[in-house]
Amino acid sequence: MANQLDLEEQEQLDQLKHFWKQYGNPITWLLIAVLGSYAGWNGYQYWQRQQAAQAAALYDEVERLVKTGDLAKIERAFADMKDKFGATAYAQQAGFLVASQYLESGKPEAAKEALNWLSEKSGDRGYQAVARLRLAGILADAKAYDDALKQLGLEFAPQFDGLVADRKGDLLMLQGKKDQARAEYEKAYRSLEPRTDYRRLVEVKLNALGVDPQPEATSVKGAP
Repeated sequence: MANQLDLEEQEQLDQLKHFWKQYGNPITWLLIAVLGSYAGWNGYQYWQRQQAAQAAALYDEVERLVKTGDLAKIERAFADMKDKFGATAYAQQAGFLVASQYLESGKPEAAKEALNWLSEKSGDRGYQAVARLRLAGILADAKAYDDALKQLGLEFAPQFDGLVADRKGDLLMLQGKKDQARAEYEKAYRSLEPRTDYRRLVEVKLNALGVDPQPEATSVKGAP
């Protein structure tokens, strides 16, 4: 009986050896790949957390420097942030802080540079849109109306259509192009949410041009 068990165990062992000889290497490499991927994923997650923590710390430093108004140190800190953490939301938020500080300090060219970086490098379409709108405002203040309109002609996320049209209307009015401005204001009025203060502001602009954006509502309200 013992001999029979020994033979069966030997047969199973031989089968296992045969199986491992045939499939051992592929299984080993598969396990290495799986474990390597898992380790790599954990490593990537750790790296991301480290990047986020370092970016947050540098953002705090930029914010602190902005409060001091030391432009030289702000420029160095922001350059460092763009170089090391340019893809993070912290760097892009810092860009808006820095641009505002440059404007307050009478440095519109430096502000435009920061906003241009945001417009071109940000992966967030919302940040891109805000940067382009602010950049158009700076260009308008400098009477560079055509350049401002070029900024507004770039791609924007759909939710910014109303704001972009309104800003275009302002620029066209400054150029004396009232008919084109009216068309942009009408587009802005249609795009903006009803009952918002911004939409009422656009309505005031249209009224100043002799346009009632809701004539049907007015006629119904005034009907006997």
